[in-house]
Amino acid sequence: MPAPLAEVRTWVFDLDNTLYPASSSLFDQVDRRMGAFVAERFGLPFEAARAEQKRLFREHGTTLRGLMVEHGVDPVAFMDHVHAIDLTRLDPDPRLSLALARLPGRKVVYTNGSVAHAARVTARLGIDRHFDATFDIAAAGWVPKPDPAPYRVMLERFGIDPAGAAMVEDIARNLAPAAALGMATVWVRGDPDRAKAGAAAAHVHHETDDLAAFLLEVTGEGDADTEGAG
Repeated sequence: MPAPLAEVRTWVFDLDNTLYPASSSLFDQVDRRMGAFVAERFGLPFEAARAEQKRLFREHGTTLRGLMVEHGVDPVAFMDHVHAIDLTRLDPDPRLSLALARLPGRKVVYTNGSVAHAARVTARLGIDRHFDATFDIAAAGWVPKPDPAPYRVMLERFGIDPAGAAMVEDIARNLAPAAALGMATVWVRGDPDRAKAGAAAAHVHHETDDLAAFLLEVTGEGDADTEGAG
């Protein structure tokens, strides 16, 4: 059985659509830029490029993985292109900052994106100071979630005992390897069907529509005024 959340000493957070709401449509920008990259790379009309991008995603887990396996695309060039997005639609989140400040233990970001993207997003949200480290797709050897191998690499790299750790994700199936390793899991409910797949399975231990409120409950604080959260 996973540890009760009050006893967790390392929290591993996904980034996109987890630390900020999907309603911000920030990841929609990334998704469109993936389509644009495929269109430019292969000289395709945008709609045809989008269809090819989605095929690569379905068959390989991420568009990037498909481009690397099938076409030898440089992953750094791809990541730089797709993460050149406008963050002004993303508002700072003092309530989440307060929740993270009160949450005991280490906090790590584990993302299929890049360290640079995670740094920009968490800085924009005003929560970057709460995280000790980021484990990104490059650190994972360009192998995306939910392949189990990089989860083990992440735990080893940061000296994390899975029995005292929790993982927070918006894509339910990405929690399966974490649960198999003995981590507690938290699903941040999302609207896209791809995020819901596997949500009813036993590997989802907890779920929430409001991450900040959930974390405040874990600390026994309940929801609270955010003045001074910083």
